[in-house]
Amino acid sequence: MFKYNIRGENIEVTDAIRDYVEKKIGKLERYFDQTPTSEVHVNLSVHNDGQRIEVTIPMTDLVLRAEEAHNDLYAAIDLVVNKLERQIRKYKTKVNRKFRQKGGAKYVFAEMEREANANGGLLLDEDEAEQDSEVDIVRVKRFDLKPMDSEEAALQMDMLGHNFYVFESAETGETNVVYKRKDGRYGLIEPNA
Repeated sequence: MFKYNIRGENIEVTDAIRDYVEKKIGKLERYFDQTPTSEVHVNLSVHNDGQRIEVTIPMTDLVLRAEEAHNDLYAAIDLVVNKLERQIRKYKTKVNRKFRQKGGAKYVFAEMEREANANGGLLLDEDEAEQDSEVDIVRVKRFDLKPMDSEEAALQMDMLGHNFYVFESAETGETNVVYKRKDGRYGLIEPNA
């Protein structure tokens, strides 16, 4: 069963909002054979009349994360849950295909086609699932990682006009990624020690 951590920024998280978030995200539990015992992190925010929701659900082998903005908070919640469902379906198709190729019968996700068809076809059919799960890599780049600090990496990224930059941390020697966030600020991805 999901445990919810719902926070608001420039918005009061009312009981009605909390109930709506828990009801909508709780529907994702049906995609699993065993209900995951994950903490669902939900951040709600309001900026310049825009409503924004970010949802992160860390699990053992998978981290589900989506964000959505809309002028109506309830519509943003619906849209973010749709994104999370697409992520689960895509991952489910990929995992089940691997198990089938290995001859295994155990699926990580519950087989929900019968129920989905009864509920208006939430799951993709086989053709759509195949198309949705295939990743088409059209270009591969190779380059040497240069040791630098995150500030220099951000400057390099801006000079190149990219929205992310991979570099070697001068402090740790680890591969890091600096990226531009949607709010215009910068983020840094570091590996766990």
